[in-house]
Amino acid sequence: MDDDQFRMLLEYLDYSWPGYRKVRKGVKKRIRRHMQQVYCRDISDYLKILDRQPVRRQECELLMTVSISRFFRDRRLWEMLESRWLPDIIAINQKKLKVWSAGCGCGQEPYSFKIVWEHLKKEFDSLPPIEIMATDRHPLYLEYARSGVYNISSLKEVVIEDRAAFFERHKGAKKFAIREELKSDVHWKIHHLLTDPPGKDYKVIFLRNNVLTYCRQEARRRAVIRVLNGLAPGGLFIIGCHETLPFKTDRLISMDCFPYVFRRI
Repeated sequence: MDDDQFRMLLEYLDYSWPGYRKVRKGVKKRIRRHMQQVYCRDISDYLKILDRQPVRRQECELLMTVSISRFFRDRRLWEMLESRWLPDIIAINQKKLKVWSAGCGCGQEPYSFKIVWEHLKKEFDSLPPIEIMATDRHPLYLEYARSGVYNISSLKEVVIEDRAAFFERHKGAKKFAIREELKSDVHWKIHHLLTDPPGKDYKVIFLRNNVLTYCRQEARRRAVIRVLNGLAPGGLFIIGCHETLPFKTDRLISMDCFPYVFRRI
């Protein structure tokens, strides 16, 4: 599969070439393997199969998913969440605090949030109950996330104290397992971002490095509109640090020096 053929597949699926350009090598390898499994060598015939067989299209779309993440990705964001934004939310909200990690991949993001929450327990006499909804369309990613076992490379942003407090070595020095107590209050669910949100009144929603990177403009717009339907007034909406919103809206204002973090008004 050359790049022109890969572009044909991206266009058919309404995905973005700029989003896939740097990661296309691995994705193309998976797609070539899938084409062999369905006895297809030509991209045109492959697209016909995807069009006629919804199960095959679903298999293809799962193979197109990309999960490249680590704990505390964009460290400045997490520092600001812990030092300022979450304390501000807690100060005016003692009811259950609902968080949604939309497109959570293999779980580093929701577990990072739980570590921040554990830090805050030391700063506050009491915290509201917390509920984290972690969703992804790929069942294997969610299975990986539930296990909570990660390569050491995923922990390179985790400070030594947190690594000792919240992780334990797993079958050798190159893997670490998240401690069981951090798994509480995290709920895993298969969810497609172009469908309705899995709940409402979320005070924090993460939508980082997925649809806004890999989908084309119209799909981005539809996904963000649906996701925002789950955000509570005053809640935070966080996208990737290199991403932008696909439309202008007066429902969101950007936060301080973080043009990719918004508060709903």
